[in-house]
Amino acid sequence: MKVLMLSLLLLGFVSPVLAVDRAELDDRIRMLTGKFEALQAQPDKRIPADVLRKAQGIILLDTTKAGFMFAFQGGDGVAMVKDKWGNWSPVAFLNRNEGSFGFQAGGEQNFYVILLMTTNATRVLLKPAIDFGAEAQGTAGDNSSRTEGKIVAPFQSVLVYDEHNGFYGGVAFKNGALVPNDNDNQVYYGQYVSMREILFDKKLEATPAAVHLAEKIKTSSKK
Repeated sequence: MKVLMLSLLLLGFVSPVLAVDRAELDDRIRMLTGKFEALQAQPDKRIPADVLRKAQGIILLDTTKAGFMFAFQGGDGVAMVKDKWGNWSPVAFLNRNEGSFGFQAGGEQNFYVILLMTTNATRVLLKPAIDFGAEAQGTAGDNSSRTEGKIVAPFQSVLVYDEHNGFYGGVAFKNGALVPNDNDNQVYYGQYVSMREILFDKKLEATPAAVHLAEKIKTSSKK
């Protein structure tokens, strides 16, 4: 019981609910942009230009796994979708939290790029929770290792890349979901806005940090 209570306390420390301001959210976008650039700088792991060019949506996700006996995994990310003219939307903030029993010691940090390859697949971003519990059906890439977890059907046109292995078929997300971060979106845009309004309705202007990220994605799509 004492071990369990200590683990729960540690879980509380690694997943605090903290207020953020717009500058911190800009920094988060820039951090994710930097990790995307670092991935694309690795010839054996980068996303091929033709694959990236065909993507209709993208999620950049940075996760941290930590704990002892009672493991916690959380993360922050952003999503963007492409319109019919090939322009990327403003960013929408996402996060995920997961607690799971089982022996776990130490910590691990991972960066993922999740590509939504069809307009239908991008509609997953309108759901209240995106469940990463089943399988991602990928058809491109050159590395299929680490398929420990998988992305849920029926979203068959989903490709996943990570900083360690390049392309593979799924993400090790067990018993967790990716959800819209309504608080961060409200702080960033100065008003409550839904995922639909941010990503699809063209009601908002992309911020400079988001424009910079879109430019990096476009540049990688041309190489």
